[in-house]
Amino acid sequence: MIYQTFATLYDEMMDTDLYDQWLSFVAQNAGKKQPKTLELACGTGILATKLVQAGYPVTGFDLSGDMLTLAEQHALDAGVELPLLQGDMRDLTELATYDLVTCLDDSLCYMPDLADVTTVFQQVAQHLTSGGRFLFDMHSLYQMDELFPGYMYNYKNETTAFMWASYFGEQPHSVEHDLTFFVWDEAIGGYQALSELHHERTYPLADVKQALTQAGFKNITVSADFGQSAVAADSVRWFFAAEKA
Repeated sequence: MIYQTFATLYDEMMDTDLYDQWLSFVAQNAGKKQPKTLELACGTGILATKLVQAGYPVTGFDLSGDMLTLAEQHALDAGVELPLLQGDMRDLTELATYDLVTCLDDSLCYMPDLADVTTVFQQVAQHLTSGGRFLFDMHSLYQMDELFPGYMYNYKNETTAFMWASYFGEQPHSVEHDLTFFVWDEAIGGYQALSELHHERTYPLADVKQALTQAGFKNITVSADFGQSAVAADSVRWFFAAEKA
């Protein structure tokens, strides 16, 4: 399952400054003060916890039970109330209605195709109040086509080593991230090698906007740099804000 092994190292490797930038993006585009919020793909719950601390009543939602276990611990450590739900964001049938839905950290890029992305958009629209906001980000075409292919990253601490290599995927504007972990195992007195393959894909801006419109959104804006800049040819991530029609 996605992030099954990665979950244990996710927080340690993430640039924590990014969470404050996502928080700022949400605050600038939430549309109303302290909206009832659903955070899709909440991961380990750091952003959700920050949102709660900023006054947002948040429910976290994620596919990975491992991630939600870490999110629960983060909320507990911070002393905040953070309801957590496990599920696939292509099916939000059992969820309530919210004023704000977020899906950040390129989580939508894990959908296999535009049809699935559109399904998420439709599900979100069905669970937003009238005039509710949907905020999300995606990797840009430049990130997928120019920066990721050939990218390599290595990480090491006292008990774990991690290697990340990215290369072109089979579909247009897609990449595959080959993740290999070497985790110390006291039982065998050595390292166990564990591997995961992550698939990500993005789409031309016009296609994403069209899918949002068809799903029932209006007033769609797209920016870069966490909402601080206009989209440019070399933008690495796109930030979307849309309102339910």
